[in-house]
Amino acid sequence: MKLRLHTDGGSRGNPGPAGYGYVVSDNSSGAAIILRKCGNYCGETTNNQAEYYGLINGLVWISKNCQAVDDLEIVMDSLLIVNQVKGLYKVKHPELAKRHQEVKSLLQNFSKWSISHTYRSGNSSADELVNRAIDIRGQVLS
Repeated sequence: MKLRLHTDGGSRGNPGPAGYGYVVSDNSSGAAIILRKCGNYCGETTNNQAEYYGLINGLVWISKNCQAVDDLEIVMDSLLIVNQVKGLYKVKHPELAKRHQEVKSLLQNFSKWSISHTYRSGNSSADELVNRAIDIRGQVLS
């Protein structure tokens, strides 16, 4: 099974009311089949924390619900998080270091994975879930 995980996080103010979103699709057959769309409010936090929460929660959902993942492609619009996960940037902030460690631990569940940066326009479905979750201060499933 070849999966793609689009993930995003954001806060209104930094810190401020924040949310995350993720979209999981199965790309095994060449056409993307959406398996899960989820957004959730995560309280008052920073943009970078929310970005990590989106990635972590997407990885947790895949780990629990998808068997035999041969290839996982992660796409985010946070260049900071992408480069931290790739090991190109150090993680200096203590709270981000905790989230970074969670991500690295979750990625051990996958034999093959990659992470890449896209611009916001290439991540619109996850971005929309973030904003809807912040607006309602709750969970969005679709």
